[in-house]
Amino acid sequence: MTSSYMMEYLNRGIGTLGRDDPVLSQILAQEYRRQCEYLSLVASSGGTDPSVLAVLGSPIINVTAEGYPGQRFHAGCRYVDQAEQLAIDRAKKAFGARFANVQAHCASFANHAVMQAVLQPGATILGMALDQGGHLTHGAPVNLSGRLFKVHSYGVDRRGFIDYEQLSELAHAHRPRMIICGTTSYTRIIDFGRVRAIADAVGAYVLADITHIAGLVVAGLHPNPIDVAHFTTTCTFKQLYGPRGGLIMMGAEADTLGDDGKRTLSQKIQSAVFPLLQGAPEVHTIAAKARALGRVLQPEFVELMQRVRTNANALAAALSTRGYEVVGGGSDNHIVMFRVPEGLSGAIAERALEDCNIVVNRNKVPGDARGAAVGTGVRLGTNTVSLRGMGPVQMERSAALIDEVLSHVRPRSETTFDGVDAVQERVISNVSELCRSFPLPWESTPPMQPRWLEALEMERSVAGVNHA
Repeated sequence: MTSSYMMEYLNRGIGTLGRDDPVLSQILAQEYRRQCEYLSLVASSGGTDPSVLAVLGSPIINVTAEGYPGQRFHAGCRYVDQAEQLAIDRAKKAFGARFANVQAHCASFANHAVMQAVLQPGATILGMALDQGGHLTHGAPVNLSGRLFKVHSYGVDRRGFIDYEQLSELAHAHRPRMIICGTTSYTRIIDFGRVRAIADAVGAYVLADITHIAGLVVAGLHPNPIDVAHFTTTCTFKQLYGPRGGLIMMGAEADTLGDDGKRTLSQKIQSAVFPLLQGAPEVHTIAAKARALGRVLQPEFVELMQRVRTNANALAAALSTRGYEVVGGGSDNHIVMFRVPEGLSGAIAERALEDCNIVVNRNKVPGDARGAAVGTGVRLGTNTVSLRGMGPVQMERSAALIDEVLSHVRPRSETTFDGVDAVQERVISNVSELCRSFPLPWESTPPMQPRWLEALEMERSVAGVNHA
């Protein structure tokens, strides 16, 4: 009975949206169609299951719940407490953690919370440089982490692998209070143990940001930093296929006392998230994290992650065969990075490919002289195509389509170009065929048929008749 009330609630909301705000309803319908019909190779994307979306739209969103389970500053939190505890328990089980905070609004907030928990303004941190594969929150000058702390940056060697020797030299020279490892555009295995050894030698904390490899870690396909690093953070969207949110987890160091000798590191994390940085948590997102983490614990998730990594290897190999310089020589995770051909820019490549219904993102590569808005590289990821069920054969085909587009581009500046028209129709047709053959899991059997989807299906039907 309760679930039927929930379905009525959700359907009523979608119906009201279509009736009272047709403009927004149509925008959402068009975005749904775009996701179904475009080939998404964006590394920072995944795919949120409809059951997770249902939780995000549930009435639990109406509850205000400052605090933590059993220690709220508002009444009416009985079921919110249960949902948050479920998310905590599932996060701990998935990653083998002893402590988990599931309230962080995103991975960036999670990283900032860790820094605020144990660092004083002006402290020295050591993070991976943005153009070497690091993230904004690892000390980039334009980010709060780069403004609050004194930052020194390490990078990759000539092979495109993390330069641990450089990291060690910088750590001994500058004695950072924290070393941040984990990346946003790095394609190889991270040796967390080696980073921890360097950190121990200089008395530094280790923050492991595993946002781009969280699913592989859960599946046992990448080393797990939980008991090696002091703190581990991740988003819950990209490779956990959940809502947009963050997690902060700890293993062996959870009960270690902080510098004050009074509170444990996990207690410091709790107070850094609330009340220092955040107020009332997004309880609907926390509940959706619980649902996503429940899916991650199923055996089929390991199979998905194996496909993710296999596809990245295949995509990297196919691009290399076509003469593209693949950063790092290949991939150990889901990311593939390559330099664009001479005369092009990452921005041109991104826009030209999107004109042909292939979605990627421009990216800086090691040694890049161009700014982040232009870049000399392209970053690809296999999370979404693997969710569709694609395999190595389709990665070969995807690489061929990318090459076909980029081979016809004629740049007029670093951001403008001509030439795609010659192949656009053919490439779009091939992309459409790929996506039809490997639909997103929920395309053919949606959990419900809201009015805007009915309208979309009717529109498609009419278009098909007219085309015939």
